[in-house]
Amino acid sequence: MPKQSVRIAPSILSADFAALGAEIEAVDAAGADWIHVDVMDNHFVPNLTIGPMVVKALRKHSKKRFDVHLMVSPVDPLVTAFAEAGADGLSFHPEAGPHVHRSIQHIKSLGKRAGLVLNPATPVSVLDNVMDLLDLVLVMSVNPGFGGQAFIESQLPKISAIRKLIEASGRAIDLEVDGGVNPQTARQCIEAGADALVAGTAVFSGGPSKYAANIKALRS
Repeated sequence: MPKQSVRIAPSILSADFAALGAEIEAVDAAGADWIHVDVMDNHFVPNLTIGPMVVKALRKHSKKRFDVHLMVSPVDPLVTAFAEAGADGLSFHPEAGPHVHRSIQHIKSLGKRAGLVLNPATPVSVLDNVMDLLDLVLVMSVNPGFGGQAFIESQLPKISAIRKLIEASGRAIDLEVDGGVNPQTARQCIEAGADALVAGTAVFSGGPSKYAANIKALRS
């Protein structure tokens, strides 16, 4: 299966929260492929971000895929609320389970794309029995909870290993990377096999007039 061209998913965690609707419209117009929504519960990860009501309010500002990353535990009670709020895909951490397969089934039953997220210390083997259900695998190249962290290079071999698993599966599974992504690390991720990149600071720095150039720099 040919590898897809790289998709850029700006993380609104780095946007101006006082103008989120306008920020989403700006990155959409600047060439973003997806809109990445980081949901943190100050329990599974440090930091507290946004809930379903905010996602619902933002939905009208873009028709692009809302790529929602649930850094919450337990995850199951919030899946339906975010799906109804307008998420197109929902990704969660196996550690937030406790029943990974059931959680994936729940997301798929709502007609949404299901993703599994691997923290830096989470082994690739967590994918072994669920590859037939997944639409996306997200590799965290930082420890989740904060924006602006430095890229953890030990995740590059993990990206390559997951790329091999995806190709062996014969399924169209997106391989996304999130954390410390900038034009330099983006190139490393793409070479390792990633085809979707989450970027916060690297997209939103400089204000709306810079967004198109920032996205282009990541893509190239």
